[in-house]
Amino acid sequence: MGDGGNAESMAVTAPLRFHASPGTLYVVATPLGNLRDLTLRALDVLGSADVIAAEDTRVTGVLLRHYGIATRPLSLHEHNEAARAAQIVAQLRAGRSVALVSDAGTPAVSDPGARLVRAVRDAGFPVVPIPGANAAIAAISAAGLAAERFVFLGFLPAAAKARRELLAVVAHLPAALVVYEAPHRVRDTVVHLSAALGGERTLVIAREVTKKFESITQTTLNAAPAWFDADPNHERGEFVLLVDAPPKPEAVAVESALDMRRLLAALIVELPPARAARVAAAATGLPRDALYAQAIALKAERG
Repeated sequence: MGDGGNAESMAVTAPLRFHASPGTLYVVATPLGNLRDLTLRALDVLGSADVIAAEDTRVTGVLLRHYGIATRPLSLHEHNEAARAAQIVAQLRAGRSVALVSDAGTPAVSDPGARLVRAVRDAGFPVVPIPGANAAIAAISAAGLAAERFVFLGFLPAAAKARRELLAVVAHLPAALVVYEAPHRVRDTVVHLSAALGGERTLVIAREVTKKFESITQTTLNAAPAWFDADPNHERGEFVLLVDAPPKPEAVAVESALDMRRLLAALIVELPPARAARVAAAATGLPRDALYAQAIALKAERG
């Protein structure tokens, strides 16, 4: 969806302050690292919700204390989400409002929360998104990708076979690929991406998005290891890896034609056109007659 809408209608419909409604789950995006990135509506919801369910109560506690919110968060993480979902549905049934947050960014996007959202919806209670920070979208907005579309992969599977199978499925899609990665795995992940997608694909490395040491660097999958080698700090922090779309078929065809022309030009320096065409046909699988015609033309150009 775009960011359309006009200022007049937004001014009319937007309340001065927002208050969490009873029996409602709010999925609240929180800052990735810069605490000023919390939206006003998110601040209203966190300040008025009866319950705040948090991936890590210690991390969320820092945010809540910064904004003077006294509500003590309730833990909800990947290991207890199923049990907590039942408890939160009971809270909603009792007329309480609940805000769901993750450690950073938007809950249920490579973070816990989706299971809770399903349980709340299945129980018939409303789920309201409170949008805000998201690492993938922030990185895409500053990457300058050629692709008009993207596929969000999140964290790649840890198992080698599952990772290969996933990358094989998406390798030739006409879209950018967006991957999250942790510092201790980022080098290996770039190697896997290069092997599966081709080393010449453009790679944008977004590191520590919105934080003090944020960096957004464009390179290629082949060249990425050298970028990591250049500075030990390049491996620190949280990463969004964006692999731009593969070249369009017509661009590949033009490049292949130019490569073939260069090959034939080199061969006819040492060989007669007929033999040059045979060698080129054997090397590429292209029709010998067509290659012979090109070789003759190149020979004529050279005089």
